[in-house]
Amino acid sequence: MRKLKRLFGLSKKGYIDLKKGVLACVITNLSLMLSVAVTIGIFAEVLRPLTGGQISWTKMWLLFLGGIVAAVITFLCSKNDYRHTYVSCYSTAEESRIQIAETVRRLPMRVFDSKDLSELTTNMMNDCEIIEHAMSHVVPPLLSNGISCTIICAVLAVFDWRMTLAIFCTLPVSFLVLFGSRKLQDKLNSKQVEAKLKASEETQEYLDGIKLIKAFHLDGEKFTALRDSFQNLKRQSIQTELGCGIFSSGAQFILQAGVGIAVFVGTYLLTEGKIELIPLLLSLVLATRIYGPILSVLTILSMMFRMLTATQRVRELMEIPVMTGNKDTPVTHFDIEFDHVTFRYRDTDILKNVSFHIPEEKITALVGPSGSGKSTTAKLIARFWDVNSGKIMVGGVDVKTLDPDYLMTKMAFVFQDVILFSDTVMNNIRIGNLNATDEEVFAAAKAACCDEFISRLPDGYHTMLGENGNTLSGGERQRISIARALLKDAPVILLDEATASLDPENEVFVQQALSRLIAGKTVLVIAHRLRTISQAEQIIVLKDGRIAESGVHNGLVEKKGLYQKLYALQKESLGWSV
Repeated sequence: MRKLKRLFGLSKKGYIDLKKGVLACVITNLSLMLSVAVTIGIFAEVLRPLTGGQISWTKMWLLFLGGIVAAVITFLCSKNDYRHTYVSCYSTAEESRIQIAETVRRLPMRVFDSKDLSELTTNMMNDCEIIEHAMSHVVPPLLSNGISCTIICAVLAVFDWRMTLAIFCTLPVSFLVLFGSRKLQDKLNSKQVEAKLKASEETQEYLDGIKLIKAFHLDGEKFTALRDSFQNLKRQSIQTELGCGIFSSGAQFILQAGVGIAVFVGTYLLTEGKIELIPLLLSLVLATRIYGPILSVLTILSMMFRMLTATQRVRELMEIPVMTGNKDTPVTHFDIEFDHVTFRYRDTDILKNVSFHIPEEKITALVGPSGSGKSTTAKLIARFWDVNSGKIMVGGVDVKTLDPDYLMTKMAFVFQDVILFSDTVMNNIRIGNLNATDEEVFAAAKAACCDEFISRLPDGYHTMLGENGNTLSGGERQRISIARALLKDAPVILLDEATASLDPENEVFVQQALSRLIAGKTVLVIAHRLRTISQAEQIIVLKDGRIAESGVHNGLVEKKGLYQKLYALQKESLGWSV
């Protein structure tokens, strides 16, 4: 049972519920034997005239009453069975999905670099659904049928061990067929899972790129890839069902041959006078009753092999080390220090032995050509990744020693690409501080220049936004992002190209909002438009993952280095026209 706890990643409550579910299934299976006992009693009375006796109708009525009582008991046991298996397993599946979501939230970003989003979605939905099915339809019946069949086998052996041996002689061969074919079944199941993942990836890519597909008439090429993935999934699914089905059906056929063997042995023993008629009937009735659960076990075992392939993927995800740290180390100052930092993304060094200092409550700008490591620098401060060597310190404390959740309470991000959820405007702003009152949300929205356009929406702050806020313009989405940051009121502000893709009108609104956001904060600004950071107290210029130069705007222009070159190119581009 404890192995099952680890296998399915069960919580303590889930493990207890599993044990209760198995016990309830065992009781239900044993309660079904009451009707068998009543049936055998009726047979015994009906057959009395054949042995010179008479039918006792009083006993027959009592047996009839006993059958009703047995039916009621079986119903109550089945109801208890349902409550402890199906109902509890759905709660366990909910906990599993929440646990996976929480684990994903705490994973280092390197995990997302190596995993496709469709794979993580499959982990959270499809794989959890498989575990849910296993916990309700597979594990409790499998274990309970094994236990109840063992008990019934022991009872049957008391009446006649020869009939017991005849009934169960084909069982070991059946299990041998199933377990002997497990490697092949695992291989088939793995190929089917891979085909599902590929189909999911192709579907997501097709839907994400539908605008590009329509614009460049790529429907033939892209639809072919999608169709091929679906055809491959169909092919793998048929092969898996056929391959696993052959072994499962073969095992069941071998097992059921035991019925014929039991009848033959029973007939021989009866004609030889070595067994009485009633014990023979008892054995045959029990045999027909017990083969149902055993056949169920054989079917479920094949399903279990299939499920283990998917549950292995969930376990692998849950066993990835999450980012941890100390929540009790106080961070009271908010200057930021890079001390000989090197960071490698896959096989490429993005930052190479970088050292610089960001003063507290000052504005530091980070500029440089594309790919120089600017955005990576900001994300390393927030510990989205851990550095390969060197240290990043906030207020003199190494961020590697801090709990990521605690560190995030000290920082607010404004990205160029704003993520909005399919929820109300109010709730999208409240992400900055989930405990904020409505009045605090309104105040943050006004400070971020959001109030005007929100008031024009159909339901104001209670208007539902579409997927990723597709009903809003880029500037409006950016201002909601700033409202979040204002509501969070963190001492460190990280601005990553916050005004890079805005039109002049929206840029004015956003800059007004940003000026309110950064007042009295430690600010790191990543910018391509160098005119927007000319008043920064410090400008750091990156090139190929190294610091090329640093200083203030006028000094760097006079230095005639990389900064002056970039600045001159941008001034020249302002005069360009069609």
